[in-house]
Amino acid sequence: MNQTQFTTAIQSHAAHLISHALKFTGDEDNAKDLVQETLIKSIRFAEKFEEGTNLKGWLFVIMRNTYINSYNKQARRNSIFIIEDELSSAQLMKTASRNQGEAIFATEDINRAMASIKPEYSNAFRKYFEGYKYEEIAQEMQLPLGTVKTYIHQARLGLKKYRQAKLWLLINFSLLNFEK
Repeated sequence: MNQTQFTTAIQSHAAHLISHALKFTGDEDNAKDLVQETLIKSIRFAEKFEEGTNLKGWLFVIMRNTYINSYNKQARRNSIFIIEDELSSAQLMKTASRNQGEAIFATEDINRAMASIKPEYSNAFRKYFEGYKYEEIAQEMQLPLGTVKTYIHQARLGLKKYRQAKLWLLINFSLLNFEK
């Protein structure tokens, strides 16, 4: 079958292709676009068609694959936008500029909290917070393992008391200003 005969043969199936494409797309314009893409692909790959086989079935397979590929492509495109529209606060922290005054204030507050507990508790807790294991801290500080665990526990309690005291001050200060 030469190119002209092949083109004529596929054109004879165009009406069937349009009705089938409507089932995929649900829209007449999109169905016509799908049929056009199908016909273009069938002409481009005409040499792969085996004469004597079902031409209409071959065209339907091309149409189905074309539709699935375009659907998946559109789904990937949409998923990218959804991800960008729904940025988490962790992602924003990586990209957003930070308020240096707020960072300095937080750092100073953490340093004051750490200074409010005993230095041996603070050192053990800092090492633990940095990711060291209890055994590593005990070895570095030359202390028994139980003592290191106690220091870290005491540091947590001390930091908790500091936070509660600070909260108490904030509440009382707010109440004083509210009463004025």
